[in-house]
Amino acid sequence: MPARAFIVGCTGLALTADERAFLRDAEPWGLILFGRNVGAPGQIRALVAEFRDAVGRADAPVLIDQEGGRVQRIRPPLALSHPPAARYGELYARDPEAGVAAARIGAELMAGELLSMGITIDCLPVLDLPVDGMTQAIGDRAYADSPETVAALGQAVVEGMLAAGVLPVIKHMPGHGRATVDSHYHLPRVQADRATLEARDFAPFRALKHAPVGMTGHLVFEAIDPERPATLSPVVLSEIVRGHIGFDGLLMSDDLSMKALSGPVGESAAGALAAGCDLALHCNGDMGEMREVAAAAPRLEGRSAERAAAALALIATPAGTDLVALADQRDRLLERATA
Repeated sequence: MPARAFIVGCTGLALTADERAFLRDAEPWGLILFGRNVGAPGQIRALVAEFRDAVGRADAPVLIDQEGGRVQRIRPPLALSHPPAARYGELYARDPEAGVAAARIGAELMAGELLSMGITIDCLPVLDLPVDGMTQAIGDRAYADSPETVAALGQAVVEGMLAAGVLPVIKHMPGHGRATVDSHYHLPRVQADRATLEARDFAPFRALKHAPVGMTGHLVFEAIDPERPATLSPVVLSEIVRGHIGFDGLLMSDDLSMKALSGPVGESAAGALAAGCDLALHCNGDMGEMREVAAAAPRLEGRSAERAAAALALIATPAGTDLVALADQRDRLLERATA
């Protein structure tokens, strides 16, 4: 029986009895981990195994936001320290070849660590273009403010992740860099005209349209659909994400429990799926909200099921990845940015 079209979080280091029962009955497609779920590598592996046992699928995806910098759910000493995306952008500005190499190696290194703990999807790279005067919710999570630089480094990260057998996720489609407020707390509204957005903000996503997985952003593009945030907008998702950008990979919403979206979370889940998302993402682990999302999520079928299968087919376990050697290569390259 196919999984249902949603992803959930959990509350702690191990599943509670209620969570196990919910996962068994609701059959979500995947589980996303946060700092609250991280205690030790062995504990993470046990939690991953517990989730897969509960849903009855040995290959059930486990996701995380492990970007580097301030967004790093697994931190030292449990994992290596990883720089923010902007560090790779600084190196690229001085030496494009070294910047691309460092970004690819850094992504392969990060993915190798995650896969060793059973995590198979990393919500990276961030392809948003930061704009002066906007919220710092993106900030140094972005590689640069040049579409060409972001596309080059984003492609390197996608290749590095896939080389280590982990699925990358391009985000936040179709572009979050013009947000004036943090969508974790408020709904941003973007006033730029469509021509400007297509030339700049959407360009890195278009360059990486063949990525296996993408994530939407919770923000309103007034020139395209002034009534609905991108996650809930059939216009943005069909005309821009699937149309102009040309992305035909697996598309998930950003976290539906974020304050940018108003109203019951079940309605947001239904709206995101109706608008064109393949998967609804809910992260905070609140059981009542998860039940609402589950009730709104059908089983994966049709084109969504095909996209999910194509993405999962890319997950692999490469032999003999030397994480220490990769870390040394990455750090030597990054030193050039400050030399």
